[in-house]
Amino acid sequence: MHTGQRNIALEGRLRHCSNVVTLGVRPNFSDYSPEERGLIRNAGKIYYPSTFYADMFAAIGKPIFPSVHTYRFVQDKIKQSALFALSEIPAPRTRTFYGKKCFERILSRFDFPMVGKIPRGSALGRGVFLLTDAEDLHRYLDLGRPAYIQEYLPIDRDMRILVIGGRLICAYWRIARPGEFRTNLGQAGRLSFDPVPEEAVALALHTALRCGWDDVGIDICLCRGKLYVLEANMKYGRQGLVEAGIDYSKMMEEMIEKRQI
Repeated sequence: MHTGQRNIALEGRLRHCSNVVTLGVRPNFSDYSPEERGLIRNAGKIYYPSTFYADMFAAIGKPIFPSVHTYRFVQDKIKQSALFALSEIPAPRTRTFYGKKCFERILSRFDFPMVGKIPRGSALGRGVFLLTDAEDLHRYLDLGRPAYIQEYLPIDRDMRILVIGGRLICAYWRIARPGEFRTNLGQAGRLSFDPVPEEAVALALHTALRCGWDDVGIDICLCRGKLYVLEANMKYGRQGLVEAGIDYSKMMEEMIEKRQI
């Protein structure tokens, strides 16, 4: 680190890191004090700048972590699915339907059961619905548009693979509770640290690199002998890290010190 430069973060992710000064996210840049504005302008890199500031820093050429691409795909399943298709990343068959009269168009392309999701802003397994018949589909469509429909894969577990700075940090299984198709811990899923297939780790690393995401939890499942990327989570929980015995703040301190991120 150059003399006089300090590691600066805006969001609170690194607030417990001793080698980072966290300033917070303020909606008006003028709300920062003159000293804070100077720290931001002079910093060699801004850590966790927030969705609000990421594009601004990218526009003026200010290095940030995570990448601006990471922020641009946060909790947006539609954009993620399109990127997977463009990049030839294996993913469940998915289609987005627009307009009020999409019931018939959905049934012309998907059979029951199918999965309907709230495509933007949902997390922790909320906004994910197993649609087993026409009544389920009507109820899902009543929630609003667009409709984000995905083929149903008969699985009871998937893998969460955390990649930071292009490195594998942690990988584990998420197993659904009996009678539940969602594996999310927020839906009472449980963790297992049984070995994750090397092919799944390689796919997660490839996906993160190909999509330009440098701090992401990639969810992958194995179904009928094939790996599928389900989605990317940039706002992932840390329970898996805790149960794996990883001290997140210490890990990030070391990665910053070694300039790995």
